[in-house]
Amino acid sequence: MPHPDFELYDNDGRTPEQITAARLGIATTNDLKRWARRDAEVFLAEHPLPTEPLPTPDTAPFRAALAAAETPAEVSAVTRHFLHAAQPTLHAVFDFLITIAQRGDRHLSAGPGSPPALLIEAANCAVAVLGISNKADLAALRAEYDTPPARPTAPKPEPGLPPTPHGHNGPAPGR
Repeated sequence: MPHPDFELYDNDGRTPEQITAARLGIATTNDLKRWARRDAEVFLAEHPLPTEPLPTPDTAPFRAALAAAETPAEVSAVTRHFLHAAQPTLHAVFDFLITIAQRGDRHLSAGPGSPPALLIEAANCAVAVLGISNKADLAALRAEYDTPPARPTAPKPEPGLPPTPHGHNGPAPGR
């Protein structure tokens, strides 16, 4: 039996998702969200949540410092200070997503691609920003301060002898 909220319609003015959903008899993303909003009205009336976005951190001082930075060390200093300032927010996102994923212990039997597994993946991505940014910062510093040493040149072979293979200095002792 088709869902009562599905309406038959022609394809004129419909999105590809709507056309596919109608053909397959499944809900669109908007249908799912509309039904969830309807079913959560009483809950949200009892547990009002903020409707405004979370406060956005002020990145102006970091941007100004970055614009004035001239050396890799100065850029690194700005990067490290910014990551340190952003860390609590990213960890709060991580913690909240993990809390959702672990609700009801569904994560214990969740397979790949399941909602708990996707939430855990999203949580890990939220804090992966810190590690990836740190790795980029260290790579820039390494390029500036720790350039690889010049490769030693191979000794020139004596006239009449073939060159020795790379990393091989002749026969092993005792042969």
